Amino acid sequence: MVTMNAPVTPKNQVARSNERRQNTSMERIPMTKEGLAKLREELRQLKNVERPQNVRAIEDARGYGDLNENAEYHAAKEKQSFLDAKITEIETVIGKAEVIEIEKGPADRAVFGRTVVLYNIETDKEVSYQLVGPYESDPENGKISVKSPLGQALIGSEIGDEIKVNTPGGIQEFEVLEIY
Repeated sequence: MVTMNAPVTPKNQVARSNERRQNTSMERIPMTKEGLAKLREELRQLKNVERPQNVRAIEDARGYGDLNENAEYHAAKEKQSFLDAKITEIETVIGKAEVIEIEKGPADRAVFGRTVVLYNIETDKEVSYQLVGPYESDPENGKISVKSPLGQALIGSEIGDEIKVNTPGGIQEFEVLEIY
């Protein structure tokens, strides 16, 4: 068994990832149906395209001579470790995913899957965000995690509510304009 004090190397990185997965609780991860489909597609891409390309790169690099001084080989092996860790992470997330159906139409409260239109009191601008799971978060495309500070503040809010959120840039104040 790899101890947590051992230095991180490509060989024990996967072992540590497996230990973390076994030691964590089976807490479910909220996700939309679209988010789960996107993760499954990313996993398929990693397993069926990127990992086989990486295996070929390792084989090619072996032909370049002494492995101790072969930068291409070491880079390919490092990428292999990264890919294996990413595959393990996505498989774990998919295993813990709990797909939450999103109701259509207007809503009186902000809940998972809903889109909330906010008025930023300081900047005098409107923004809208869909409340999604942590692995679907993409603020630039209007999706924030329910686990983020703003997401946590929005859960349960109603139209007309004013919320204050402590962000890295300071406290921001919003008014909830619409929920759909």
